[in-house]
Amino acid sequence: MKKVLIAFALFLSSFSTQAQSGYEITIDLKNCNDTLAYLTFYRFDKTLIKDTCTTIKNGRIVFNGKTKLPKGIYSLVSQQKSILFDFFIDDDTQKLHLKSEYGPTISKDLTALNSDRENEFFNYIRFLGDQNKAFMEYKQSHPLTTRKDSLDLTDKQNELEQSIVDYENQFINRFKGTFIADVVNLKTEKKLKDIPKKPDGTPDYDVSYKYYKDNFWRNVDLKDEGMVHNPFLFNKLKTYLDNVVVKHPDSVCVEIDRILGKSKPETLIFKLMLAHLTYTYETSKIMGFDKVFVHLSDNYFKTGKAKGIYEDDDVVQRIIKRADKLKPLLIGAKAIDLSMIRAEDFPKMKAMGFEDAKNSEEMTKVFYKNVNEVNKMWVKLSDVKAEYTILVFWDVDCGHCQKEIPKLVTAYNEMTNEKKDVKVFSVYMQHEGDKYLKYIADNKLPFINVYDGAHYNNAIEKYDVYSTPVIYILDKNKVIKAKRIEADKVKEIIQSLEKEAKKQS
Repeated sequence: MKKVLIAFALFLSSFSTQAQSGYEITIDLKNCNDTLAYLTFYRFDKTLIKDTCTTIKNGRIVFNGKTKLPKGIYSLVSQQKSILFDFFIDDDTQKLHLKSEYGPTISKDLTALNSDRENEFFNYIRFLGDQNKAFMEYKQSHPLTTRKDSLDLTDKQNELEQSIVDYENQFINRFKGTFIADVVNLKTEKKLKDIPKKPDGTPDYDVSYKYYKDNFWRNVDLKDEGMVHNPFLFNKLKTYLDNVVVKHPDSVCVEIDRILGKSKPETLIFKLMLAHLTYTYETSKIMGFDKVFVHLSDNYFKTGKAKGIYEDDDVVQRIIKRADKLKPLLIGAKAIDLSMIRAEDFPKMKAMGFEDAKNSEEMTKVFYKNVNEVNKMWVKLSDVKAEYTILVFWDVDCGHCQKEIPKLVTAYNEMTNEKKDVKVFSVYMQHEGDKYLKYIADNKLPFINVYDGAHYNNAIEKYDVYSTPVIYILDKNKVIKAKRIEADKVKEIIQSLEKEAKKQS
């Protein structure tokens, strides 16, 4: 009998566990005529569909599944693909019953029948809406006709923002240790309420900035996978790196390591952040920030920490290969040397047979047949003597080059007239020498005009010339100081470099 009772107790325990597993979200939506609804969830910078209800009866929408939902912010999405409202799911709300009325008051009427904490979250959302409404009403009823009006509007905005901060802090303290409190904490910005004064009486914004930066990630647990299932983490990360961190690649690298160090390589949150950062800095349009991409490759991809980020493992190798290609071209790196042929020596190169070679084998034979003569004709980038060397790769037939090269000529002439020690190492990327010589003559190019007449350099690969023109600025030691810039920026950048050099001297 005792064995029977024990077995029965184990059965009940097993049954109870199964009953508690899975999820069931029931939503009673009065006046809802949709026949289809979606349950979606946030994942970093995306919104994904988790479940679909295709049997809506009398406004009752039911989503259910056999496994628990991950912690996160979820949305009810209408048949027309519009978000009706958000709610949160954690370990305590896998069985959730909500009700409201379809229409403009859906958020106002939204209630959870079996979760007080969910209702407090809805109250918080409504409070945010009320503060926004109050600000818009004030703005519409107070035209900005005087400076005082603008100051009053700022005061009103600050007042409402402070009321939100106070509400959020109370919410976080009240529900400390819960998932939704962690989400609200992630959303909030920790600003110094009372900014101290400098000795001259003006606000000390340096102290304010330091506090803001030091506390930006306060109490944010990046080991908690739930932190990726909400609409705030992506924007918080972007805001921090774009607006808070000093705009320098070295500073960004340090902060990225600090942020990723708060997570674990095997987690989804780590993988999503690293994938986003890799794409962001590989494609960055800000000069010099490809250094961050190279840093990510060296410290995460080459070390195996990027394993599992992409479905195709070859992507990791392609990223490493791309970063290794860019590494010698970073700002501050010594420029790769080039051995070119002067444009006026094209007829000689043609007579040697370089233009008639049909493949690499024939080209090699021509080269070694004439190696002694060719060695006398080299024009090396490293041999150019100037405070600043402008290295430009271009093509006569390139439409953009036809606009940029004349601008570069103008900038060069202006700088030489100002007695600046500047030279232009102009590399024609094709081998139509007659066309090149004609362009030089017609446009009076005052540059060191060269081309890869011996097919020796492979400048496309060495300097990542995937389109033309590409312009680099090198200092007297041939260190890269600027790259991939427009011709009309060349003079301005050189002036800036000169000022910087004077400060350091």
